[in-house]
Amino acid sequence: MKSSLLPCALALLFLAGGPAQGQEAAGVIRSASSGRWSEASTWEGGHIPGAGARVLIRTTHSVVYDVSSDQPIRSVRIAGTLSFDPDRDTRLDVGLLNVQAGEDTAETGFACDAHFGEPDPAAPRPSLLVGTPERPIQAGRRALIRLVYIEGMDKGSAPAVVCCGGRMEFQGAPMSRTWLKLGKTARAGDRDVTIAEAVTGWNVGDRVILTATTRQSKKNKTFQASVRDNPQTEERTIATLDGTRLTLDQPLAFGHVAAGEYRGDVANLSRNVVVESGDPAVARGHTMFHKYSAGSIAYAEFRHLGKEGVLGRYSLHFHRAGDTMRGSSVIGASIWDSGNRWITIHGTNFLVVRDCVGYRSVGHGFFMEDGTEVYNVLDRNLAVQAFIGKPLPKQVLPYDKNDGSGFWWANSLNSFTRNTACECDEYGYFFQATKNATFDPVLNVRQPDGSRKDVDVRTLPFVRFDGNESHTQRRHALNLGGGAPFGEPTVGGVGPDERHPFVVRNTRLWDVHWAFHPVSPSMLVDGMDIDNAEYAIWRPVYEHHAYHAVSLGQVSVSKEFSPTGTKPKEDAVPSWTDDLPPTTVITSAIRLPDGSIRVRGTTSDNGKIHQVRVNDADARPLGTDLSEWEAILKADPGAELRITAWAQDEAGNRERTPHELRIPRP
Repeated sequence: MKSSLLPCALALLFLAGGPAQGQEAAGVIRSASSGRWSEASTWEGGHIPGAGARVLIRTTHSVVYDVSSDQPIRSVRIAGTLSFDPDRDTRLDVGLLNVQAGEDTAETGFACDAHFGEPDPAAPRPSLLVGTPERPIQAGRRALIRLVYIEGMDKGSAPAVVCCGGRMEFQGAPMSRTWLKLGKTARAGDRDVTIAEAVTGWNVGDRVILTATTRQSKKNKTFQASVRDNPQTEERTIATLDGTRLTLDQPLAFGHVAAGEYRGDVANLSRNVVVESGDPAVARGHTMFHKYSAGSIAYAEFRHLGKEGVLGRYSLHFHRAGDTMRGSSVIGASIWDSGNRWITIHGTNFLVVRDCVGYRSVGHGFFMEDGTEVYNVLDRNLAVQAFIGKPLPKQVLPYDKNDGSGFWWANSLNSFTRNTACECDEYGYFFQATKNATFDPVLNVRQPDGSRKDVDVRTLPFVRFDGNESHTQRRHALNLGGGAPFGEPTVGGVGPDERHPFVVRNTRLWDVHWAFHPVSPSMLVDGMDIDNAEYAIWRPVYEHHAYHAVSLGQVSVSKEFSPTGTKPKEDAVPSWTDDLPPTTVITSAIRLPDGSIRVRGTTSDNGKIHQVRVNDADARPLGTDLSEWEAILKADPGAELRITAWAQDEAGNRERTPHELRIPRP
């Protein structure tokens, strides 16, 4: 068994901060009972925590945070439950929030995966609840966590929110859409903007962006060393909102195109649950979920986070969770002005990331860190302005230049559907896996039956790659297996076999320099629209490739054939073998007033999903297919319930490892 995880684990071992490592600080304020934060009776000695306090919420205690204070708490160790009052405005300024069992209040927790075992399912789970799926922070109220640097802490690791085997929820007021297309072209000088459909959950005063639709290029003399030197994505505030019409606080400086299928995007960055760095110039904060943790994120905003140049200190970080967080999701989040990526999925499987907006990141944005990640779902996310960064110290994959890709991965056995990338420095989407003197891509990877096996990750196909778009890219729109930045084949001729090719469906690439760079062997492109590109298909390596329904418009160079390989089949869809089973994630299970359970989830497959079964009921689709589904289960209101969900595709492949979930007694 090969392991590429050691450097990252070693990098997470240390955090200084006042007291010696592993020693409890003096003057800790402990909870005396369950109650409200603002009530003296909640705390031992009747002392309500104030500026500089170290706080411990004990295992059996549930404390409701009900204040709005700018007085920074040094640290809060949550061994019990800390829940934010969803019916009032709250604010917590803090150096460290640590969700972890036990009563040790030392300022550690960044390497709990190195020593943390599976928790007892019968024991109370430490919980930070900033809203819950059943009761999010209500619209019109705001929960704000400001991560502030406290003197004596290590700026390399603090301030932070860390969950070590506990439950952590950030649940804001829902929105019908977090981003969508322009309804019609907006011109320079306009203040009124039309969006493609009416939305709910957007408000006057919200911060929005309109994505660029004119790329940097040497041809139009706007080309710079980085997009950040001459961006055309614009930030504005909503002044009025009426159906599909937005009035902005200031006129637009640039035009934003909406012509046929080629349309810019409008995204809302504002949420009523916010985690931010108090002073990014002093020290940026970060968040981490470790293995055996639970909880999800919905309609929350993460801004000014991520420590530039520091390994493992990202805006949102799922760290080596394996299968232990199956069921967790990030839905409708806004992650912007990040010093170090938007969402990092590291050694973690089955995470669902949907309807998120990533805007301005140093380095890659939506990022899978070490090449072992499988069965994750990235669906309908928007990636805008991933900027050139530098390789991180002791990073797991030494060949990664961290040079600004909206979506970056080294293992394709995941789902990428309905995403859009725009105005990134180097790539919209980049699959990169290299074998060299310092790295062997044969990694220990989860199999469909739940076992693990050493596999060359270059050979793994997509679970699904469908409906993705990349536009207004100064360089690459979609790079599958090429080098950086000048196109050398990095996969070394190794890729999926002919029976399990990369299947790339319904892709739109427009207003780009290099549209498509297909290098990996065994590839089926079924539906690709390329328009307004310098190069449509750049330096391909045609080894067992087939192309069907490819449309080219306004292309300077349609193809640049590689000296190796043979000309691909065109306008033919070859046979391929669908023998991979679907993968299912239960994303929510909520008790309804009548006692029944509403179960919702996500299923992915490279073919058509025939059936999703939840206990003894068939799920119904929430859209045009069963990729998102719902089932209503009858249940005894006072009883524990066990839920099992699995799927079968039209080829007859049945999921071998169903998702199993336990719903405790209320």
